Amino acid sequence: MNEDIMLMKELVARLNDLAYRYYVLDDPIVSDKEYDVLYDKLCALEAKTGTVLNDSPTKRVGGEPLKSFEPHTHINRLYSLDKCNSFDELRAWFEKLSAALGKQPECTLEYKLDGLTICLTYRDGQLVSGATRGNGEVGENVTEQIKTVKSVPLSIPFKGTVEVQGEGIMRISALNAYNATAAVPLKNPRNAVAGAIRNLDVRETAKRNLDVVFYNVNYIDGQSLGSQTEQIEFLKNNRFKTGMFYKTNNIEQIIDQIQSVDKSALDFAIDGMVIKVDDAKVRGTLGYTDKFPKWAIAYKFEAEETTTVLRDVQWQVGRTGKLTPLAILDPVELCGATVKRATLNNYGDILRKDVKIGSRVFIRRSNDVIPEILGVAERGQNDVDIPKPTVCPCCGHELTEEGAHLFCLNFYGCRAQVVARIVQFCSKDCMDIDGVSIKTAEQLYDILGVRSPAELYDLTGEQLARIDGFKDKKISNFIKAVQDSKAADLPHFISALCIENVGKVTARALAEHFGSIDALSKASEDELTAIQDVGGIVAQSIVEYFSAHGELLAKYKALGIDPVYAQKSEGKFSGLKFVLTGALQQYTRGDAAKLIEQNGGIVQSSVSKLTDIVVAGENAGSKLERARALGKKIIDENQFKDMLNS
Repeated sequence: MNEDIMLMKELVARLNDLAYRYYVLDDPIVSDKEYDVLYDKLCALEAKTGTVLNDSPTKRVGGEPLKSFEPHTHINRLYSLDKCNSFDELRAWFEKLSAALGKQPECTLEYKLDGLTICLTYRDGQLVSGATRGNGEVGENVTEQIKTVKSVPLSIPFKGTVEVQGEGIMRISALNAYNATAAVPLKNPRNAVAGAIRNLDVRETAKRNLDVVFYNVNYIDGQSLGSQTEQIEFLKNNRFKTGMFYKTNNIEQIIDQIQSVDKSALDFAIDGMVIKVDDAKVRGTLGYTDKFPKWAIAYKFEAEETTTVLRDVQWQVGRTGKLTPLAILDPVELCGATVKRATLNNYGDILRKDVKIGSRVFIRRSNDVIPEILGVAERGQNDVDIPKPTVCPCCGHELTEEGAHLFCLNFYGCRAQVVARIVQFCSKDCMDIDGVSIKTAEQLYDILGVRSPAELYDLTGEQLARIDGFKDKKISNFIKAVQDSKAADLPHFISALCIENVGKVTARALAEHFGSIDALSKASEDELTAIQDVGGIVAQSIVEYFSAHGELLAKYKALGIDPVYAQKSEGKFSGLKFVLTGALQQYTRGDAAKLIEQNGGIVQSSVSKLTDIVVAGENAGSKLERARALGKKIIDENQFKDMLNS
């Protein structure tokens, strides 16, 4: 029996270390299969001995639902933060501190995560309780729910009593994955994590794949932590996941860092940034108000979410024939703009979110992306169901239903589809034919009868003269641009085909793998799904496209458009993987990418462990931060230019 217990201890230590590497460090060292073998072995030993160790990973998902939450009293009070909404207010706060201290204090900057505050207590290295913040002094005991979070350590090296504070979050990727199959979709990450942590059924909590990011040591015995920096180091050394961390005594540098944050590049929601005085002794000098520490403040971003009333729904037809419902709203101010419309994605989305005309709905707007309806905030007495269209709103053709989506299959006769495909085909990211706006594409359809981008290559100057704004010079430039586009490379041509679910990144992956349109057109779904990031739905779309449009592809080939992919294997950047981030002054992002590829390099869309060099322009955001965290080589635009010219 003792041998079994010793083996169990070894297995628990090994499994917890593997979980730490996978969920906290993002650095897995074994396959899922190898982990499962060890996990199953531990389960067998637990069944044999009737013993489950305190920090066993098998305790992460409990059994029957709890009947209620018990109150939990925190060792130390958890304070909330004072807030500001402008940089002038932030400067005033910093200047007040500097005047009180007689010097500019060194401050730290961290993300203000938009989730649920939690507090964990460890004694003798073991997790003994997890609780919500509550009123700052007493919260709810949610220990069993916290144990389902795989990035939370069940045991830590520190053997005294310690209370740590963090933010429970649901990553956006986890939210999207959950909503893809959920009967009732979650409205946003914040509501999702709050509902999960406060769900009495621990099994439901586990389904949401939550995470916790830690930022504060609220109490520790037997050890003094003299600064926020030391707190973060303590958390890291004890295997807690921590977030973005920056330190300076210059308020303008803090403001520059805040302005550089690219929220759209993050896989989690933030609603601001937190600025804290670093030194604990200085904090003690500054003290607290009744509600807030005077040594910390939260800079709040402008709200990205609000509510308004849904008045109508209009259906738009895209380049692939897919219908998208566009919600018409009572105008509301959000993120510095007046929002009158929002997307509902598809008819399946309407049903799942149970929205109706007349309902008050939650809407969210991030950066310049069209706002999205998240769900119902309040139902009205006279709400009306949104009718499901049966014919195309553009051409009247009968619709077909595929899963949650509605499609018009009138490929050449639906004006909205054809116009959208012409615009896409001519765009810079595709065949790069300048001068084709939506208005021009509509005239090409209406006046010249163009029904396919392939017909652009047959247009004459006499025909083009019938289009508004087309005079001799513009006609000449247009015809030249059309003929020059025949030299487009394979990734751009694949993008130009407007295959459902295939964007720029997937197009490049397909080009690299298959090397030609001919090879791609013959690929099976199994061959396609073998490519990284190509799933079953994308593979099906590709196979169906080439099955239906052989005649169109033959037309392109007859025109001399049959590119092959030739990744340059030699050159000064041979084998090097680059990421471009921020605003470049001497190159467009596309030109810089072409120069890298012409010299044998590879351009990636995001920073990873495989990245070699990050070219950082002005206002570089989270990609630069990620590169620093991974210790990647970072160069500016001038250094990049020197590399090109060397």
